Amino acid sequence: MMRLRLLSCVAVPALSFALAAPAFAQDTQTPADAAAQNQSGQNQNGQNQAEQNTGTRDPNEIVVTAQGRAQVLADVPLAVSAVTATQLERTGANDIRALNQVAPSLLVSSTGSDANTSARIRGVGTVGDNPGLESSVATFIDGVYRSRTGLGLNDLGEIERIEVLRGPQGTLGGRNASAGMLSVTTKGPEFTFGGMAEATYGNYDAWRLQGAVTGPLTEQLAFRLDGLYSKRDGFYHDVNTGRDINNRDRYLVRGQLLFQPSSDLSVRLIGDYSYRKEDCCAAVYATADVSQANAYVSPTNPGLIAPGTPVATVLTGITGTTFAQYFPGYNDAYSRRIATSANRSYTGKTKDWGFSAEVNWNLGGVELTSITAYRDYDNTQAADADYGLADILYFGPKSGRQFKTFTQELRFHGEALGGKLDWLVGGYYAHEDLDTKSELKFGNDYGRFAACRVVYGSFSAFYNPNNVGCLSPTGVAVLSNTLGPLGAAGSAMVQGLQRLDTVRNVGDDTANFDQTSSNFAFFTHNIFHVTSKVDLTVGLRYTNETKKLNANFNNTNTICPVQQANLLPYMGVAALAPLAGGIITLSCQGGSSSALNGLTLNDQRKENKFTGTAILSWKPVDNILLYGSYSRGYKAGGFNLDRSAFKNPNPAQPLPIFPISLANAGYYADVLQFEEETVTAYEAGMKLSTRGFNLNVAGFRQEFSNFQLNTFNGTVYLVQNINGCKISLGGGDRDLSATTGACPSNQIKPGVVSTGFEVEMAMSPVRDLNFNFGVTYAKTKYANNLVGSSSGAPLDPALRLLPGQLLSNAPEWVVTSSAGWTPSLGGSLRGLLYVDARLADRYNTGSDLFPQKEQQSFVVVNGRIGISGNDQLWALELWVQNATKANYMQVGFSSPFQAVSTTPTTGYPGGSQIFSAYLAEPRTYGITLRSRF
Repeated sequence: MMRLRLLSCVAVPALSFALAAPAFAQDTQTPADAAAQNQSGQNQNGQNQAEQNTGTRDPNEIVVTAQGRAQVLADVPLAVSAVTATQLERTGANDIRALNQVAPSLLVSSTGSDANTSARIRGVGTVGDNPGLESSVATFIDGVYRSRTGLGLNDLGEIERIEVLRGPQGTLGGRNASAGMLSVTTKGPEFTFGGMAEATYGNYDAWRLQGAVTGPLTEQLAFRLDGLYSKRDGFYHDVNTGRDINNRDRYLVRGQLLFQPSSDLSVRLIGDYSYRKEDCCAAVYATADVSQANAYVSPTNPGLIAPGTPVATVLTGITGTTFAQYFPGYNDAYSRRIATSANRSYTGKTKDWGFSAEVNWNLGGVELTSITAYRDYDNTQAADADYGLADILYFGPKSGRQFKTFTQELRFHGEALGGKLDWLVGGYYAHEDLDTKSELKFGNDYGRFAACRVVYGSFSAFYNPNNVGCLSPTGVAVLSNTLGPLGAAGSAMVQGLQRLDTVRNVGDDTANFDQTSSNFAFFTHNIFHVTSKVDLTVGLRYTNETKKLNANFNNTNTICPVQQANLLPYMGVAALAPLAGGIITLSCQGGSSSALNGLTLNDQRKENKFTGTAILSWKPVDNILLYGSYSRGYKAGGFNLDRSAFKNPNPAQPLPIFPISLANAGYYADVLQFEEETVTAYEAGMKLSTRGFNLNVAGFRQEFSNFQLNTFNGTVYLVQNINGCKISLGGGDRDLSATTGACPSNQIKPGVVSTGFEVEMAMSPVRDLNFNFGVTYAKTKYANNLVGSSSGAPLDPALRLLPGQLLSNAPEWVVTSSAGWTPSLGGSLRGLLYVDARLADRYNTGSDLFPQKEQQSFVVVNGRIGISGNDQLWALELWVQNATKANYMQVGFSSPFQAVSTTPTTGYPGGSQIFSAYLAEPRTYGITLRSRF
């Protein structure tokens, strides 16, 4: 019932009150577009002859290039949303995260840094923070591929339109993608002098200044220059240090030239540079006001941090603080009051620059499009990685990643067979150098914390957080005594705990993973006009991908090898193995060991894939389009760029209990590999377009094989290729064993299936009043029986909750609505009243689906009211985002290393593990003054 009420509260306003004026997605044509229109004899803008002669145009018609050609949105036989410049401006969108509010099938979220932003379409996207995984949803800005979604997360200046393409992509050019594509088109140069200036001030002392100027340099050369600066205080307040975190301090400069010597040739040159220096990203401890575990586990004991819980006792004990001092946001997480280590930084620096050249040339019957680009993205990000007051784990300032990417795309487009065939062929090449450096170290409190974990869980009577090894003097005496509970091994175990206490401020000076990728592809996309009302579209793509990995390490944790040498002999004693193994594991957590220093990894993987699409479309009448499609998509495999994923070849000698062996270097490189992800998709849809009203409906089914899943289990990062098994595994994929649940290789099936439907509607019943409404139902689920590879290897036990469940961050229902009214106020004045809303159904935010990471349904509402001159020479607007102060988390995760026991029980799959959360933004509001000239 709650879900239905929430749906109603969004849907009813949409139908009776709702959206922004649907401004043109493309107001002008390039010479190539105009030539295409003239040659084909068809009007690409969808105007009838009378409209062409009178110069009128239906304001609901939006032109997109989703099929590599300029087409009216209503004539494109695939699921695509076009978000116009006006919609973006009115909803307050400064980067692609804000698209959530106006595109119901899209969800964009961030985690530990902006570089880790992930986009999902229909519930499917790249899961996790590992840069070795490519984006399931490809991002293009002005036709140039951005290597990961986070690389496109910046204030972008003035936008012409954003297209959200749903389903597999690849036959139209550029980089292939398995789930969809975001295509951002910025405003280009014009041959008429003009520009804009904008100043915004809001709460959290937010300033945003933006300006642009464009005009002719000569009759054949035009320019455009954009600049913006944005600064804001942080949303989180650290009560320990007094600093604010998740602030904003960034700027962007972009220059463009448009050379147009004739109607047949245009050259657009773009160069841009952006810089960010911001403290990001803080997290809160998940309590009952954040997590819904009380509803799904137990109202009285949901498995969250609370006074008297084992983890809270240890954390406050080693820091000498009270519970209130350590957890200032307890049961008030949305106050965003946190306490972190005073000696650790959240400072991140990002430099992102590049240039591109787009050439559109009408060669007489054939149009050539060439896009050449180079991008350099350099990000460093420090972090207090335990997100708490104790100094347990941190990323130093050298941690980061750099992408250097060169891309070249070449397309040819024309007609044949007397206009019966609209053909497109092309090629794509990309060369990418990815360098990652990790300065991940144990903090000054780690050793004491780790020792206290063991003592509190196993010898609580001897627990003393003020002593070395966390043992009271009595505990040292009793446990060391050969007549004590540990017998002759007692002294060795006590010494092991005391050595564990010394694991402080050691780890990776740098762990270096360098990956080089070379990708080339050939593609074709052809529309056969079978009759005047029936089209058959056939597309094909061949992709060749080569990735090379080089890795080396500089680690200062010399305690790990000593612990292994002294305690491994006790692993053969059943009664002592858990204690000895626990001490070693905590000393070498995540594979941190100076033994890594002699290890160098070199590996390579190659892939060749054919993908394609077939679409049959029919226009029974001019304003209705019916279509059905089949497509096959692909996302490249790669390497897990994280040392914690290493495994020894002998399962009986697991890492990190047993030492790293240089002789196993080749094996370690192999286990870092993960396979390519493929998808088979089916879609049927209908589009209705009349003057003042548009309706798009689509139904879909997508089947993903080798689904690439990256998850953090509180200790290490895992990457597995998720597949289904056609036969029952008898619960072997849902238990704690890493060896049960294998599937015969001939019984493998897709591991993730997404089915559902989408409805999008736009309506302008009268002049100056516009409504939009969208709903997406997507049941994006794992198969009931899961395995962790295409060969049928068992699923990792950390993922045992996945079988048969919805994917993380994949709400079944999403509803968006908006309304815009721009009435004339008399004279030369015009008003603005705008509101939009997005409802998201409940979903789990953690990739391992622990119940403590569940998020209930919520609604986000934005609004804007303003007054302007009819000529837009000036405009004054008051705005609010998240007007109702909706509280929700973007991602819940296991607080790193923060558990006393990881032994799971029903409802508590992480044992005494506690949880943290990255929260969504609070309510913001402000005033904007804008001028266009």
